[in-house]
Amino acid sequence: MAGTDLQRTWGTPTDGKKYTLSLWLKRCNSGSIDWIMNTAGDFTNINFTAADVIEWGEYTSGVTMKLVTDRKFRDPAAWYHLVFAYDSTTSAGDRQRMYVNGVEETSFSTDTNPALNYSSVMNSAVLHSLGSQKAEGYANYSNVVMAHVHFTDGTAYAPTAFGETDATSGIWVPKTGPSVTYGDNGFFLKFASGAEGTDSSGEGNNWTVSNGTLTQTKDTPMNNFATMNPLDNYYQSATFSNGNNTILTDSGIYAPNTGTGGLQAGLWYWEAKMLGPTAHSLLGILGNAAMRWGEAGGWNAELGENSQEWAYYGEDGWLRNSNGSTTYGDSYTTDDIIGVYLDLNANKLYFAKNGTLQNSGTGIAITAVGSTNSGYYVPGWSFWGTGGTASFNFGNGYFGTTAISGAVADEGGEGQFKYNPSTGTFDSASKDFRAICTNNIATYG
Repeated sequence: MAGTDLQRTWGTPTDGKKYTLSLWLKRCNSGSIDWIMNTAGDFTNINFTAADVIEWGEYTSGVTMKLVTDRKFRDPAAWYHLVFAYDSTTSAGDRQRMYVNGVEETSFSTDTNPALNYSSVMNSAVLHSLGSQKAEGYANYSNVVMAHVHFTDGTAYAPTAFGETDATSGIWVPKTGPSVTYGDNGFFLKFASGAEGTDSSGEGNNWTVSNGTLTQTKDTPMNNFATMNPLDNYYQSATFSNGNNTILTDSGIYAPNTGTGGLQAGLWYWEAKMLGPTAHSLLGILGNAAMRWGEAGGWNAELGENSQEWAYYGEDGWLRNSNGSTTYGDSYTTDDIIGVYLDLNANKLYFAKNGTLQNSGTGIAITAVGSTNSGYYVPGWSFWGTGGTASFNFGNGYFGTTAISGAVADEGGEGQFKYNPSTGTFDSASKDFRAICTNNIATYG
């Protein structure tokens, strides 16, 4: 939602003393303020702070109510289910209750509950913004992904009204059709394509998308897709955007940025579109033992210098591994789309340029998982210099904010790609490559 939000001026509430906000959220960056909901008038907010804690506060001539968690929330690969249940008619200490993934938060650095029967500004007839601080008059936007946003006016619900534990996986997942009473100000945002602000609760409380358009994504709480990883950015100081799928290099450091999906088995596919200078682009994979987590000299080692790394080089189309280069395929440049095919069953790696397999489809032999790289491979990309930009598609169906025209899913129906992951002959055989997402990893990984 970076640079975009939703806004609506609410009406008179069913009961200003009680409400529930339930939503699923994926943070894209740590160390930044991410606004969840904000109101005009007396300053009211629910947000992540720059210290990566959750703050839920209201300020009318001082602090009226405020919870600030001790726990920090920094995982850019995780979907969080957040529930904020407000009931000022109940006992002191229970008037604000916060839940994360079905479990109540009980440890707070600040714990100031409202007065008995206090009617919250968060459920009143003022302007509200979702995903920004715009309602309060500030042009501050959040860099998050949201799904299944519910608000109930007049009832404080437990998280079990909106989520449940999946009997097979043991993972906390959404109830897609919860049985709740929404009340006069209540709403349910599904963020359906073309109707992102439409209320599906039956109350007709539609929101207006402000300052641009919302980008749709296949990434959901029920099916979590890989992205690039902003936590592995110590040396690189790259800038991440578009749900961590676009990277801009800033520092001139050679160390690669990496993806969030650690892969141990199966056949996997992803795409990268080159948006900026590409002469020094190196796209491929690396084992976790080769990752640059503070290692001496790690800043000066581009992708392909170590034995656990393989990279397709933009300037000359050569393959780099163990600091050596061999002829491989065509060079690539701005607007070219590079497909990466990783077969961890046969330990082979393939690349395609604009849908054409390179090296006549002959695979690159890679080291088996567990022998020298301690367990898994991740996607990687590095760029020599500043200003390099690449946009990754792990199946979300976008390059940056532009939807892929004619996108196709993998053979299991997951993801949306520019090119079919299973089209082509790989070492004289057909192969079935899949998107890196939880549904596929549970089956193939």
